[in-house]
Amino acid sequence: MHIEFSVSQKLGLMFRPDDVLPQNIKSWALDQIYTPSPALGISSANSKVNKWPVSLNPELDERAFKFTQFRQLEKNATSKDRKANRVNNLMRPKDELRFSHRNIYGKDQIKLRLMSFWANHFTIGNTNDNEQIIGHAMEKAILANLNDSFSNMLFKVTTHPAMLIYLDNNNSAGPNSKRVSDLKKKGKQAGLNDNLGRELLELHTVSPSAKYTEADIKDTAKVLAGWGFRLNIPINQMQNRAGTTNHWDVYKQDWAEPGNKVILGKKISSGKPGLKQLTNFLAAHEHTVIHLSTKLSEHFISEVPNQSDIDYIANAWRESNGSLDHIHTAVIKRAIISKDSKFQWPINWLFQVIRLSDSSYFKGWDEIELDSKILMDSSEIFEELGQSFWSNRQPDGYSSKKEDWTSGEMFERRIRFSESIWRSGKPSQNPNMIMDRIGATDETRKLVDSVGNSMTNQFVALMCSPELMGLKNA
Repeated sequence: MHIEFSVSQKLGLMFRPDDVLPQNIKSWALDQIYTPSPALGISSANSKVNKWPVSLNPELDERAFKFTQFRQLEKNATSKDRKANRVNNLMRPKDELRFSHRNIYGKDQIKLRLMSFWANHFTIGNTNDNEQIIGHAMEKAILANLNDSFSNMLFKVTTHPAMLIYLDNNNSAGPNSKRVSDLKKKGKQAGLNDNLGRELLELHTVSPSAKYTEADIKDTAKVLAGWGFRLNIPINQMQNRAGTTNHWDVYKQDWAEPGNKVILGKKISSGKPGLKQLTNFLAAHEHTVIHLSTKLSEHFISEVPNQSDIDYIANAWRESNGSLDHIHTAVIKRAIISKDSKFQWPINWLFQVIRLSDSSYFKGWDEIELDSKILMDSSEIFEELGQSFWSNRQPDGYSSKKEDWTSGEMFERRIRFSESIWRSGKPSQNPNMIMDRIGATDETRKLVDSVGNSMTNQFVALMCSPELMGLKNA
């Protein structure tokens, strides 16, 4: 495989037929870090790539309002009204399609791969009605902060209502808070929820290698107590309880645990500023640096990265005080010089297949809620593929290890999707055109020839070849 395509496979989403290939792949890859990231896509009425309509990507306040409307209208609605209610007020279908369009038509392919990595690292599953805002968290807490520091991204994700709702932190109250005291007087109960505190330490930052204790987890949960609010609570109630109408800045003082806390030996001040103090501390912690440098290496460089790769990224982290630009630059440099193959997630593979073949496998933004006998909805595609950022999954996210994705069932799914894309996606590129452009190996060409003259079979064989799945170093 030509180096332009092997690099874009490992780090990005492959080049479309109308893309001009870069003359210097390393410079191109590094420049990708600073590429603008508009939401691009198509409508069915006009297949020309344009910016997504702003009306289909509202901010948090409108998303919360729409969800409140949805819950109110759903109670006594007819079946016809229920469909209209879903179309008008639920954001998940729009967010999933926008995410798909971004990855298929975007020029910022490495940035989009980085967004997916961090969206998986900061797992936010669909629970407690938070699917309305998962897409917002991915774009505004992660993608919008890829050129910032890890510390700021960590704080933005931790305080995003999608994360707070997902891990029940919006219901967490400090054991010595006014909220708990008032409820006790009424014979009722409320208490501390350590879900987010536990994940913040175990998965998002230092990892168990830091040897934190249950007391550290409890104190982390106490720092987090008071943060978060349900989406469908009226704005006036949020204003009364938290003094704000901004869902991304809800801190209920009467739910907070008073006093200082101590986490991994660090004293954290009481009150709202304590959480930023904590995330800054955790983001710079040496165990965080090693944990995430290893995880980035495993995802982008090699199944079993060399210690030198991990050290190179970790040093960039330390020297830049956690600048994501410097960290991602280090990842890109090591991935390009690595001789190891890197197996591609199902979701990345799907977008690469669609981009290489110039297929139109997803609906236009004006067809989101239209029933189609040919094209599945985005959610159906991701569920069938076995990977969706809007689904419930393990808190540690999707594995980057090929053995977790190479079962007979998972391989059979790729075969079916390849066939479906060829038959339904109307690709402009046939297998020979794709192989010539990417510089496919002789081994891949022999595999494609071995299945006979059927274009469908050839397309399936090519897209499910070890070379196109990242199983072999091309």
